[in-house]
Amino acid sequence: MLNKDLLSKSWFLLKITTLEFIDDNAIKLSAALAYYTIFALPPLLIIIITICSFFFGEEAVTGQLYGQIKSLVGNDAAIQIQGAIKNVELSGSNVFVTIFGVTMLLIGASGVFAEIQSSINYIWGLRAKPNKGFKKFIQNRLMSFSMIVSLGFLMIVSLLVNVILDIVNSRLKLYFPESTIYLFYFINSVIVFSIITLLFAIIFRTLPDGIIKWRDACFGAGCTAILFMIGKFAIGYYLGNSTIGSIYGATGSVIIILVWVYYSAIILYFGAEFTKVYAKTYGGKIFPNEYSVEVIKEILEIDKT
Repeated sequence: MLNKDLLSKSWFLLKITTLEFIDDNAIKLSAALAYYTIFALPPLLIIIITICSFFFGEEAVTGQLYGQIKSLVGNDAAIQIQGAIKNVELSGSNVFVTIFGVTMLLIGASGVFAEIQSSINYIWGLRAKPNKGFKKFIQNRLMSFSMIVSLGFLMIVSLLVNVILDIVNSRLKLYFPESTIYLFYFINSVIVFSIITLLFAIIFRTLPDGIIKWRDACFGAGCTAILFMIGKFAIGYYLGNSTIGSIYGATGSVIIILVWVYYSAIILYFGAEFTKVYAKTYGGKIFPNEYSVEVIKEILEIDKT
C-alpha cells in the first residue's frame, strides 16, 4: 500500500512538473543560460582555479579541472576552453589595469548566476519589487559572487576527497586488488552525488528571491542531482557518438559546449520546477522575500490521485 501511494505521489509530481516546465517555457530559459555561459565560462573558471590554487597549486587544479571538462564535453571542446582561459590574462605591470581586469572577470563570471536567479524567480512565480531596483541589483551581484566562492569551496572539497581516495585506494589495492575498484567507484559516486546535491541546494536556497525550507530545497536538490548524474552520462554518450562537432567545422567545439550547457540547464530548470511543485504540494511552500513579490500564475488543476 505504501509503495502504491509513493508511486502515485511520484507520478503526480512528475506530471505536474512536466506541465509547469512546458508552461514556463523553460526550454527557452535554458537556451538563454547556454548563451550567457559561453561568455562567462572562461572568467568563471579562472576565478575558481585561482581560489583552489591557494590550497593545491595551479598545476594540480588545472589538471583535475580539464580532466573533468574533457570527460564531459570531449577533448576538442576541453582544448577550446583551455585556450579561451589562456587568452584571458591579467597584466601585473599596472595596478589600475589589474584591478579593472579582476573587476571585469567578476562581473562576467557572476552573469551566469544572475541569469539563473532571474530564471528560477520566473519559474517560482517571483518578481523583484519596483522600488528595490538598484539595491536589489547590488544584492544580486553579491549573491552571485558568493556562489562563485561556493563553487571554489566545493571544488576544493572534491579535490581533497579525490586525493584521499587515491591514497587509500593505492594502499588497499595491495591487499584487495579486485574488489577495491568497485568499492571506490561506488564511494566516488556517492561523494559526487553529495557535492552536486549540496550545490543545487545552495542554488535553490540562496539565489532565488524566495523563502524555501532547507528540507524542501534539499529534497528537490537530491532529485535534481539524480537527474543531473543520469543526464551527464546520457549527454556525454550523445556528444561522443554524434557528428555535431564535425558538422559545424571550426566552430564545432563551441557548439558542443553550447549543447552540453543547454542540456544541463534543462535539467537544472526541470529540477527547479520539481522543487516548486513539491514545496507547494507536500512541503512548506515558497514565499517571496523582502525584495520580491509573488506573481499570480495560472495553477494547473490536476487530481493528485
